[in-house]
Amino acid sequence: MGVGDHAKNTFLELKQKKVHRYVIFRVDEGKKEVVVEKTGGPAENYDDFTAALPLDDCRYAVYDYDFVTSDNCQKSKIFFIAWSPSSSPIRAKMLYATSKDKFRRELDGVHYEIQATDPTEMDLEVIRDRAH
Repeated sequence: MGVGDHAKNTFLELKQKKVHRYVIFRVDEGKKEVVVEKTGGPAENYDDFTAALPLDDCRYAVYDYDFVTSDNCQKSKIFFIAWSPSSSPIRAKMLYATSKDKFRRELDGVHYEIQATDPTEMDLEVIRDRAH
């Protein structure tokens, strides 16, 4: 499974230029590569992000989480989320599971990785706890 230049460049835009709050990727079986499905602007929040994920299909996503530390420093952590809901087709789960590590390695600069099979496993509280 390859990773298209557009997918890599979109991740770099999120990481370096902060033009995206999140990027959702999907596996395009026809092209045999991971492609960008949707991006969220800097003003979008975590609820916008989770609402953009399908309830019954797998996706990869990166989310740029901004927060303020206890000593009042503005920080940002990038989360890689492997979304694999239990209701998604078995074929999709297998496809995403087998291509995840290769894709994840292409995203240099991710701080944390989360594997989620239902929304509670990637709740904002989980993100917040990991980042602090």
